Amino acid sequence: MTKAPILNEGSNCWQKKQAKQVAVLIDGENYFGALHAAIQQAKHTVYILSWDIDSRMQLIRNDEQTSDLPAELGAFISEVLNRNPDLDIYILNWDWAMVYTMEREWLPMYKPAWKSQKRLHFKLDGECPLGASQHQKVVVIDDDIAFSGGFDIGKSRWDSSAHKADDARRTDPDGHRYPPFHDVQMLVQGEAAAALGDLARERWLKATGEQLQKPPQRTGTAWPDYIEPWFENIEVAISRTIPEYHEQKEVREVEQLYMDSLKAAENLIYMENQYFTSWKIADLLAERLQERNGPDIVLVLPLMTGGWLEQATMDVLRFRVACKLKEADTHNRLRICYPHRDELGDSYISVHGKITVIDDRLMRVGSANLSNRSMGLDSECDLVIEADTEENKATISRFRERLLSEHFGITEDQLRQNLSQETSLIRLIDAGQDDAHTLRELDCRVSDYANQMLPTSAVVDPERPIDSEELTKMFIPVDEPTSAKKQWWKIVAVLAVVLIMTAIWRWTPLSEWLNPETLQHAAEGIKSHPLTPLIVVGIFAVAGLIAFPVTLLIITTALTFGPLWGSVYSIIGSLVSGLMGYAVGHYLGRNTIQKLAGSSINKLSRRLAKHGVLAIITVRIIPVAPFTVINMVAGGSHIKTRDFILGTVIGMLPGILGITVFADSLMRTIQNPDPTQIGIFIAVVVAVGSIMYGLKRLINRKEDK
Repeated sequence: MTKAPILNEGSNCWQKKQAKQVAVLIDGENYFGALHAAIQQAKHTVYILSWDIDSRMQLIRNDEQTSDLPAELGAFISEVLNRNPDLDIYILNWDWAMVYTMEREWLPMYKPAWKSQKRLHFKLDGECPLGASQHQKVVVIDDDIAFSGGFDIGKSRWDSSAHKADDARRTDPDGHRYPPFHDVQMLVQGEAAAALGDLARERWLKATGEQLQKPPQRTGTAWPDYIEPWFENIEVAISRTIPEYHEQKEVREVEQLYMDSLKAAENLIYMENQYFTSWKIADLLAERLQERNGPDIVLVLPLMTGGWLEQATMDVLRFRVACKLKEADTHNRLRICYPHRDELGDSYISVHGKITVIDDRLMRVGSANLSNRSMGLDSECDLVIEADTEENKATISRFRERLLSEHFGITEDQLRQNLSQETSLIRLIDAGQDDAHTLRELDCRVSDYANQMLPTSAVVDPERPIDSEELTKMFIPVDEPTSAKKQWWKIVAVLAVVLIMTAIWRWTPLSEWLNPETLQHAAEGIKSHPLTPLIVVGIFAVAGLIAFPVTLLIITTALTFGPLWGSVYSIIGSLVSGLMGYAVGHYLGRNTIQKLAGSSINKLSRRLAKHGVLAIITVRIIPVAPFTVINMVAGGSHIKTRDFILGTVIGMLPGILGITVFADSLMRTIQNPDPTQIGIFIAVVVAVGSIMYGLKRLINRKEDK
């Protein structure tokens, strides 16, 4: 019986278009080299849709140089435009969130090499809901060829497929070495490329209001001569995620295709992805694992995600869905792995690709992560091929084998021989657990503390835009009275957490690294820096703008620098951060703040405007809203700057002193838990609690008057 097709236009894909040629470009050396060669052949237009772009990025490196054109992206684009007066290049880059400030190039359009180019059109795209990102990674040349997948033209994306530990070419524009990086991009020619051109022009219109015309039909092709096609004359489907925003209706083709393709799998589901946090996909995979004759499932993920923020959020959510899958794996058909190489030591390969291979039937390469936000919040674009001939099935199998041979460090012929001997990929993975170059099972565990502290995925990794009123209710319970009983429960809970953490730090393996020597070593880079005060204050300032919990920063500062300097840095950093939020609120104005936050914030705004300094002191000591929100609302409520500064210092000083003294006493107790030190700690807790309670009582009496 002929199987029903998986791809379905209007449901799990936008369009299915014919491609004259298709190639798969695995790892940056192959993608960026092809991109450099293809843009040289552009005649009319180049569209670049990106989540991140860096004009200093070296597209080709050392022995790859076969052209007289520059390797650096900015200089390369300028020279290509100089040589071809009929060419226009359009770059649409996500108007990124402040949290990525330290990772990105500042104002690339104002680099001299780009600013002078009138036919280089660089725009930032912020046409997406609050908290969402423009995550599509597409390059279209003359509507003739197009690249799409997981790659941005970012500063730390280049790597060879060897992923060598000592590859000196893996250096960013700032001269810093970065870990090995693994990703995949698909290259298509023909109608599929023209459809991606339509997608790019639609994005440009929404972001800029400018309607771009289709480029004239060209002679010849921009396809690089040296790139051998993997497929010829085959349909390629385009699946998108587009969030609901203004007049734009929601598009969830990416999610639907995951659901349909995972249900259709018979023998093997193979997926590589940067993240794995989607609860819907986890639920479906759990169902497949419980089937008696269901498919094997192999997930290849990074050992850890990128920075501290991702490790404290996405890795925790990954742990939760991994637990769900392992519990469902009653037939031993699941392997969650990461690429391991002994030679890398403490480093690891950053798996960034977004790849799915279903049996030998379907392959997809795109920008969509296995995260909730990729299903409905961020913009995404995946390219998909469903095999219709035995030849195409063999090519899909070859694609998976090419990826696996890289991960196991063997040739594709050797991989096929090993698979034949072991009879399944699961058994091959199990047999190679002790090898120096292999796919090793991933222990997704995180600390209990991190798991308990992180809220649900609805906050950290939402699948849909969050309404402003709903967001306000999550974080700002202004209208909810707090009973004395609830307050006592909070106090008991805090003390319980302190006791539990003390026991964990004292009698578990955490004691080996959570000690003064380790903390001092971890902070040495900052503490020994001549600009330490500016760095610490800068961290406070940026964290305050991105709504990072200021209390957590104060505790960290106190533990790192001690009670004296910890207090000094914390009060200065909090004040600078507060003033920046105040300035943003003042710039936006009261009406904008109220529209963004709703009725709860309106009530807070009226309280601030009515009482001036006393109101600021009150909301610092008794926070009715997050630190960042208070700052912005104060700026939009016409509170005088002097009153804001005075109220912030007076209101936060007791709390900061209390936190720093408490943190210092807690660390001393953990280090030396003798009766005297425990008694001192209890006295500090009682004293700090009494002072804060007395201040709250005093403020409440003044407000009642």
